[in-house]
Amino acid sequence: MKQLAAIMMVIVWSITNVSLANPQQSTMTSETESINTLMDGLHYAASQADLEGYLGSYTQNAVFMGTDDWERWTRPTTLDAYVAERFKGGTGWTYKSVERHINFAEGGNIAWLDEIIVSPKWGRFRGTGVVTKQGDTWKIAHYSMSVLVANEAFVEISEINKKAFAVRKNK
Repeated sequence: MKQLAAIMMVIVWSITNVSLANPQQSTMTSETESINTLMDGLHYAASQADLEGYLGSYTQNAVFMGTDDWERWTRPTTLDAYVAERFKGGTGWTYKSVERHINFAEGGNIAWLDEIIVSPKWGRFRGTGVVTKQGDTWKIAHYSMSVLVANEAFVEISEINKKAFAVRKNK
């Protein structure tokens, strides 16, 4: 019994000292969890056509970059109007993050992320973003989506894309 008590004391002491030895790591883990919650919440709000939840994830002057060359949506004007129109009928879009990486700037109030998101309808995309901490809350300042193209399909896709842009240019 004394051995078990001694082992438990060593374990408690080790855990306490590890967390006290590197408080920044504990803080960054908590901040990482907060950013994951923000991003997962963004994708959930989009799937539910939740206008307030979706736009509330962004800063007041955020930028969203879509997949087409003309898609640069800014808050509070073009992004808010586009999302409001899209969500009006109760339909949003569904993307689920399957991989996410988060890095923090010195000071810990700015982070950048990249994620692979999957749409059941459209396939795989990469989202990249910058988030800022405003008070106790993380908000998205910049988010960009790009279509992932497998290297094996790149030549064919690039030919289709060049033709589409050429047709658009000639209109």
